[in-house]
Amino acid sequence: MEDLDLLIRTPRLDLHTVTPRDYELLAVDRADSKLWQGRGFSNPYGHLVDDPGPLPFRIPRIEKDPTLAKYLLRMAVYRPTNEIIGSAGFHDAPDSEGMIEIGLGLVPEFRGRGLAQELLHGMWGWVVDDPKVKVLRYTVSPENAPSQAIIKKFGFTYRGQQIDEEDGPEDIFEMSANQYRLKFRNGSVAE
Repeated sequence: MEDLDLLIRTPRLDLHTVTPRDYELLAVDRADSKLWQGRGFSNPYGHLVDDPGPLPFRIPRIEKDPTLAKYLLRMAVYRPTNEIIGSAGFHDAPDSEGMIEIGLGLVPEFRGRGLAQELLHGMWGWVVDDPKVKVLRYTVSPENAPSQAIIKKFGFTYRGQQIDEEDGPEDIFEMSANQYRLKFRNGSVAE
C-alpha cells in the first residue's frame, strides 16, 4: 500500500512520488513496463523513456540523499485512464533562502487541456505547507509561449533573466509561499 504522504491528488491527476527504489530501476531501464504496473498505472506514451528529462540530474542526488525523493520528481497519472501523462518536480530541496524551483513536462497528447496548470497547483499547493519553503520559482525560455502564458495566469512576478547551461536564456518568475497560500488556498485553478 502506498504511503499517502507520497501522493498528491488534483481534480484529474494523481502525482506519485518517484521513490528511491523507482530511481534505481529507472537508472537500469526506463522503458521497463513492469516498473509502474505494481503501482497501478502504465506509461503508454513513454514519458521519460526516449528523453530522460531530469533523470540524469535526479538519480545521483537520490543516491546521495534518498530523503530528497519527496521533492525531486512526481509522475503525473491521469486518473480516468491510470496512464502517465507527464511529470513535475522541484530542482532540489528548498535552498538556504527558502526558494524552491519547479520544472514540468506533459506528453504532447495532453497539452492544451489545463493539465499543466493543475499539475503546478498540485505541486505548489503541497509544498507551500513545508515551513522551509518561502519562495516559489518558475523559469522558462522567453520563446516558450505556452509556458509563459501559464505562469502569467498565476500572477507570479517577473524577476529578470538567467542563462541556463543547458537551456539558454530563461525568464525568472517568483511568488512567495505566503502569497500563493492567500491567493490559491481555496483550491481554485488559475483561469
